[in-house]
Amino acid sequence: QVQLVESGGGLVQAGGSLRLSCAASGRTFRSSFMGWFRQAPGKERDFVAAILWSSGQTYYADSVKGRFTISRDNAKNTGYLQMDSLKPEDTAVYYCAALRGGSIYRRDSYDYWGQGAQVTVSS
Repeated sequence: QVQLVESGGGLVQAGGSLRLSCAASGRTFRSSFMGWFRQAPGKERDFVAAILWSSGQTYYADSVKGRFTISRDNAKNTGYLQMDSLKPEDTAVYYCAALRGGSIYRRDSYDYWGQGAQVTVSS
């Protein structure tokens, strides 16, 4: 059984920063990806970023490129999403997920999900 536990969400003003954490248990990501998605009210759950655990290679959605940074700590089996220069349109519930297989950009490629962390950016 895989468990992903997120932490670090909250309320921040536009231009501010937050860091989300995703602690994994029951599975290591050594040869796979951890991804981050977000879902705003009334919208689809969209890809934000992903990291190949073994090499640290990263991938980003165009909307967050240059502002968000995904990283991981192998020893802690924990992934992070550093979010800087936040905008009101970044407001959403953020989810980390473990890739099962397929495209890293598709949510149906992931089989385990965290509980979600609310991020609210005020203008």
